[in-house]
Amino acid sequence: MNALSLPEIETLTREYGANWAVAHVHRLLKLIDQIGVEMDYERQAITWAAYLHDWGAFPKFSQPDCEHALRSKQVVESEILPQVDLPVDIKDKILEAIELHDYRDKRPVRSSEALMLREADFLDFLGAIGIAREFAKGPKDLKKSYQQILKRREAIKDRFTIPQAKEIAQVRLARMEEFFESLLDESFGYL
Repeated sequence: MNALSLPEIETLTREYGANWAVAHVHRLLKLIDQIGVEMDYERQAITWAAYLHDWGAFPKFSQPDCEHALRSKQVVESEILPQVDLPVDIKDKILEAIELHDYRDKRPVRSSEALMLREADFLDFLGAIGIAREFAKGPKDLKKSYQQILKRREAIKDRFTIPQAKEIAQVRLARMEEFFESLLDESFGYL
């Protein structure tokens, strides 16, 4: 059996998760480049983790009543990593980063890779992109989407620990505040 390569994983991510998944991964990798400038980390591990972290949310793998990060870890551990030629320590970093990336998970991380994936994922829920993501998946209910954005923003805004991530978060939080002021003004209170 041939080992799976990263380009094959990118293709499968696009196939299973549609274009939103690959665009999300590319944004995360750009954010990781920005927030990780002063950090020591294994690039191979963070790249694999970025591509695989949401597989548990894809229709092919999702399961009712199973949180997507845990499901992603299960899928990657049982179906993907056995087919990948990577050292065990890299595989361990991939699995930790996937398992702990979700903003609702308050457990501490051990590796730089897990911290960076988590905080990059947090950042992708903030700013204009965070707003657009929620409204794009929203049920044509502005009020419900707005409330979900506020709820997620509150859960994320004070959790940044990487200095560069904190800086980016402040800029994105300010953009969100400006947008919401305009949204509330233009909706006349009728979201």
